[in-house]
Parts: sequence; structure tokens; C-alpha cells
Amino acid sequence: MKAHDGMYIAGAWRPAATGDTIPVVNPADEQVIAHVPAGGAQDVDAAVRAARTAFPAWAATPPAERAATIGAVRDGLAARKDEIAGTVTAELGAPPAFSQAVHAAVPILVAGSYAELAATYSFEERVGNSTVYAEPVGVVGAITPWNYPLHQIVAKVAPALAAGCTVVLKPAENTPLTAQLFAEIVHDAGLPAGMFNLVTGLGPVAGQALAEHEDVDLVSFTGSTAVGKQIGAVAGAAVKRVALELGGKSANVILPSADLAKAVNVGVANVMANSGQTCSAWTRMLVDAARYDEAVELAGAAAAKYGDRIGPVVSERQRARVRGYIERGIEEGARLVAGGPDAPRDRGYYVRPTVFADVTPDMTVAQEEIFGPVVSLLRYEDEDEDEAEAIANGTVYGLAGAVWAGDEAEAAAFARRLHTGQVDINGGSFNPLAPFGGYKQSGVGRELGAHGLAEYLQTKSLQF
Repeated sequence: MKAHDGMYIAGAWRPAATGDTIPVVNPADEQVIAHVPAGGAQDVDAAVRAARTAFPAWAATPPAERAATIGAVRDGLAARKDEIAGTVTAELGAPPAFSQAVHAAVPILVAGSYAELAATYSFEERVGNSTVYAEPVGVVGAITPWNYPLHQIVAKVAPALAAGCTVVLKPAENTPLTAQLFAEIVHDAGLPAGMFNLVTGLGPVAGQALAEHEDVDLVSFTGSTAVGKQIGAVAGAAVKRVALELGGKSANVILPSADLAKAVNVGVANVMANSGQTCSAWTRMLVDAARYDEAVELAGAAAAKYGDRIGPVVSERQRARVRGYIERGIEEGARLVAGGPDAPRDRGYYVRPTVFADVTPDMTVAQEEIFGPVVSLLRYEDEDEDEAEAIANGTVYGLAGAVWAGDEAEAAAFARRLHTGQVDINGGSFNPLAPFGGYKQSGVGRELGAHGLAEYLQTKSLQF
């Protein structure tokens, strides 16, 4: 797609307040493929005013009509899925097959789920002598990351619209073309002007202006815990609603009864997907001492098979960050089994698929989110589930995780002991209706399904 040289505000593309632009770089070859406007506070203000103007009529629209509108957006996503996949590949560097299967396909599923939920959700209930109404919270400021550029947009915009809210979106500066494509689809779906607005720009400029804007009722942010804390502080000072989906350091707990080969291979694949740029990736693999050496061998072999099959990370800055963590792991005494900090190619922001063994829970690679294709294997004593639990719960994060056991009930019982928002049992598949979000410093609130819709609602009770 060709980049737009303006913002999408009040149903039309309009020039930004300044002529400043941001280059969009293809991470696979380091070439600049487009420029987008660098919006500022003036553009954010115009977008928020458009959303505020559109809000009363949209809030009053019957849920069935809102459902039909979201259905039209889903149809638009489906009709342009090849273009979406190509755009994500160009600006994120994701391999074409992964862009098709995940980056383009999952948002269609999620949009479809909200088209259904908007029509079926109970926006009022009787409680004793009261009627309790679920009403839209108002104008939503959505700030989305680059790692799943379209999924993260749809996972915020679709439930907000289903709830009756209007939206101003500030997408990540690395992947703005996908957001512009989404704005085209929204426009073609016939959404009333001002219901959805797009401002491209830098996080510390446009993102901050959106988070601080006094006429934004809720800020929904996905990104790093550090930035999430800043947004939470701004929102708290203004007594403003906030939804935060932040970092993770998820544990993949392989219990002694598990099918080791399957657990290790699926676990490595989970981290290598999207080049490790997934907040819920199972980056810590926990294995009992008796089978630890075998697991290390399996993990090293699994990572080696990826070779050139994974895409680059998103930027030069991200590559330097990931390679820095790999070097730190070596310095702190972790054993490099596969990969390493050296560049696998002359061009492109590629990182070698990396596996560390002999990782202890206090090491940096076991505590901090790397956001790259790096797996750390940690050992726990045979049959000592208390030690496995302590290691799994021993970070500031609590976003996701996995548990493997020969018996599903055994795995589920252990999963209940994890301080985390989502756990996959023996490789359970993604469910777009299941709530996704974190405990501890992994966030506040939930996305997806009915729980994701509830984030954008506030309650009013009438007593009779």
C-alpha cells in the first residue's frame, strides 16, 4: 500500500499540523519504504474532539447496529488479508507465511468475535430492586505496539466500538502502515465520521499527548512495563480509566510426567514465532533435573532448525537490545547451546535463534524481558513441584505460561498455582474469546472476549 501523508480524523484524511515525518524501515533489508506524518499535540486534540463529537450518537446506537458495523470491518479485513499480510511483512519483517496465518488471520477472528458479542452482550441486568446498565466509558485513547500491529489495534478498537465508545488510535511508529490500512478498511465499512480516528507519531510526543488529554476517558496501552507505569501515573493523576497490557517473562513448566520432546519442541517454536517479539512468549523453560540434559539437547537441535526461517527483529535498536541480553547471559555464566550475539547476515536486523542452558533464576536472562528469539532453560529438582512453582512465580511479571504433564488434570492443578493471567495446558490452542492479560507488573485489565468488552464499559444502577 502507499502511505498516506495525513491523519485520519473525523472521517477524512487531513494534513498533520506540521510537515514532520517518520521514516518506515523494512527490517529485512534496512531500506526506507515510506514516510508517515509525525503527529503532535495539535493533531491529537483534533482527533479527540472528533471522537467526542461522534460519541453521543454512537453510544445511543442499538447494539445490533454496532454489531453490523463491526461485521463490516471484519469483512473488510478478510477482503484485504493478502494486502495486510504483505504490509506487515514489509514493515515488521515477519515471514510471509506467518503474516498470513497470524498477523492477517487473527484480527479477522477477533473482529468477528466482537461483531457477535456486540449483538449478544447483556448491557443491562436486574439485581433485586435495581436495574444495572453497562454504558460506554466515552472516548478511548488506544496506544498500540509494533509486534502484532493489526491484532493489537483490533483487540482494542473492536471492543471499544462494541461497547459504544469512540476511539483515537496512536499506533507504534515502526508499523504505521498497517494502521493506515486499518483506517482505510474502517472508512470503507461506512463507520460514521469521528468514531475512529488515527494519529501517527512518536510515543513520547503523540502518545503522551493522547494519554494526557483531559477529554480522553480511558487509555488502553499495550507495550513495555516502563511506559505502562508512566501512563498509569498520568491516568491516576487525572482519575482516568486505564487498561495496560505490558511485559512478560512467561514460564514453560515441563513436569516429570510430560512428553518431553513435544513440550520442548513446541516451547522453542513458541519463542521463535514472530522472532521472539511476543509479550506472552514462554521464554523460561523449566525442566526436572533427571531429564534436563536431554531437554537441553532437544532445545538446541530445535533452535538450530530455525536457522534463516525466522524473520528479523523490528529495528536496529531492538537488535542491539537483544544482542546485549545474549552477551549478558554469557557474561553471567549461562551456557550457550545454540545461537549467540553475532549477526547471521550482512543486512537486516537479524538475530540468531538462541538457547541458554544452566540458567539460574537470578540471572538477567531469567528475570528481564528480552523480546527476541532467546530461550533460557532452568533446572528444578526431580518431583519438587514447590521449587518449580517458586521459580515460575519468581519474576515481577505474570502474563502467560504453559504447563505440560502426562495427565491433563495434573497440569491444570499446577497451572492454578501460577501467578499469571493465562496458561496453556499441554499445548492448548489460542482462544479469541478467552480473556488475555496479566497479574503483577504484566498489566491491568483484560483483552479479548466478554472480559475485553467489559473494559470499555462503566456501570449505572437505578433503584426502584
